Amino acid sequence: MILTTTDSIEGKKITAYLGVVSGETVMGTNIFKDFFAGVRDIVGGRTKSYEGVLSDAKKEALDDLAKSAAALGADAVVGIDLDYESIGGSSDRTLLMVTANGTAVKLG
Repeated sequence: MILTTTDSIEGKKITAYLGVVSGETVMGTNIFKDFFAGVRDIVGGRTKSYEGVLSDAKKEALDDLAKSAAALGADAVVGIDLDYESIGGSSDRTLLMVTANGTAVKLG
């Protein structure tokens, strides 16, 4: 399965558009990650624990997108858009949401 943010695939011809597909994931962080992220906000620097959660969430959303496309008989998904959102806040447990949307296509 080819996944791309572009609207075409070099050297391939799109023969059919099968529809919009999506993949979503919401991942929770834990109190320790939230605490250390808060410390990083004060002193500066990268928050590796959040970066790991974000990377995992992106992978899962793209995997779900690919599965949805495969169920339609697609060879690829073009025009993929990734959206990231943080749900929750200071006193709540933070949730990270990633959504991936694109168009499932057949290639010739």
